[in-house]
Amino acid sequence: MDKMIKKKRAVLLVNVGTPDKPTVLAVRRYLTQFLNDARVIDLPWLFRKILVNLIIVPFRAPKSTKLYQQLWTEQGSPLLINLNRLCAKLQNVLGDHYKIYGAMRYGKPSLKNKLDEINKQNFEELIVIPLFPQYASSTSDTVIEFVKGETKRWSTKPTIRFVKQFYDHPGFLNAFEHQIRQANPKNFDHILFSFHGLPIRQVNKIHPKTKAEECSCTEQMPAHGKYCYKATCYETTRLLAKRLNLGKADYSVSFQSRLSKNWLQPFTDEYIGQLTTQGIKKLLVVVPSFVADCLESNVEIAIEARQIFIDSGGEELVMVESLNDSDLWVEGLVEIIGQLIS
Repeated sequence: MDKMIKKKRAVLLVNVGTPDKPTVLAVRRYLTQFLNDARVIDLPWLFRKILVNLIIVPFRAPKSTKLYQQLWTEQGSPLLINLNRLCAKLQNVLGDHYKIYGAMRYGKPSLKNKLDEINKQNFEELIVIPLFPQYASSTSDTVIEFVKGETKRWSTKPTIRFVKQFYDHPGFLNAFEHQIRQANPKNFDHILFSFHGLPIRQVNKIHPKTKAEECSCTEQMPAHGKYCYKATCYETTRLLAKRLNLGKADYSVSFQSRLSKNWLQPFTDEYIGQLTTQGIKKLLVVVPSFVADCLESNVEIAIEARQIFIDSGGEELVMVESLNDSDLWVEGLVEIIGQLIS
């Protein structure tokens, strides 16, 4: 720990974002900012503007609002609540030589505003951790590039360090292993690891020689796989399965939250229904691409996927709770920060 307190450092934790309220106006404002990011929808500017602002957002906002209304609590958005709690716990552990900030890439608390706050404090180092275990251009990289763009205008710039991904870090794996064990996996017929989907087009950009559909990463980490989203998702699964002593027949992988058929497959909503035809009645679902409870976990899996599974003949679907502000996850972040500056 001595090495970690020699300089005054800022640590900036960044998640994807949330609307301010579960209303159509607030959701529309959030989706407009989110989906107009060229790294999220990587299409030519004019086509993206027409597609997002005239087609996707007007039709998606009312539907998404109903989902956010299911997600919302008396305290607000779980994603923001857990970010604030995580920052508070991390601050308590790291102490006065660190200042912990939490921001959302889209929505509030604004990443730009948090960077402006940091700029005024004259920190010697800034550590930026996008809270996405597996790197992707549309998540981790959009945070990294935004931070680089803002800080290059600073008159006095601290040393900036980025954590691009942490899917294989022992601290992250320890925390998720604990969450899974808390759910008593032996009581289930099968474990499904469901990851957020990505367009195959985006994944193929990391495959200069091998297309994602033809890649061997479902069985092993390929040489080109370090920053391939699909490869790191499957590697995350293998690492957790090994810790849990799971056989290959005990678990499988799927991808959720797609916008079209040209996204990574198998699709979680379709695959869950197929599992019941294999005699699986009790299903445990793990979502290792999310470190905090959010719409994709608490609604897509815990409510919608569960209903699909039951309607297809299943008896029980349980979702493993995300890391949120768990003590093991706080310990993991301390380790990640310590290794970065050592």
